[in-house]
Amino acid sequence: MRPLSNTEQGYGLVAVLLHWGMALLLCGLIGLGLYMVWLPDVGFDQEKILLILVHKAIGMAALAGALLRLGWRACNALPALAASLPQEQQVAARFVHLVFYALMIALPMTGWLMSSAGGYPVPLFDGFSLPDLTGLNEDHFQLYIAVHRWLGYALLMLLVLHAGAALHHHLVRGDDTLRRMWPRG
Repeated sequence: MRPLSNTEQGYGLVAVLLHWGMALLLCGLIGLGLYMVWLPDVGFDQEKILLILVHKAIGMAALAGALLRLGWRACNALPALAASLPQEQQVAARFVHLVFYALMIALPMTGWLMSSAGGYPVPLFDGFSLPDLTGLNEDHFQLYIAVHRWLGYALLMLLVLHAGAALHHHLVRGDDTLRRMWPRG
């Protein structure tokens, strides 16, 4: 059975569950975001408005999850990478993880800034919305839309790279990189 906390040799159950939970949230957010981008802007389309509200709520849950995951990582051992991994790939792997954390925080923050600049609330739950971070500003609203969208595309590319690398390690190199993060480890 996998221990709750990380060890020098592997990830604990909490880190594994946080990893896969965030993976599901992020994939859902990306899919929903891409679908919303493809929907036409036709004013007050109820479907699009509902999807935007759901996207915001899930995005704030992802921000909370990213902060929780970052806190867990700071308070736990960081397992060593596969011993057979060349030094430059170890550096690249650590860098990719840092970029993931940056994107997991930057994306919901730019979404929140976008909503604030556009004058749209960010509801957390029934009757409670997050405070605005900025005042109304159409230029900033448009800027945050563009930044949020491109950060989303960057996250999508990074997820594809990350999943591809994990599959490469599992299927081609035959090392334990993927198994170490698999729930049944």
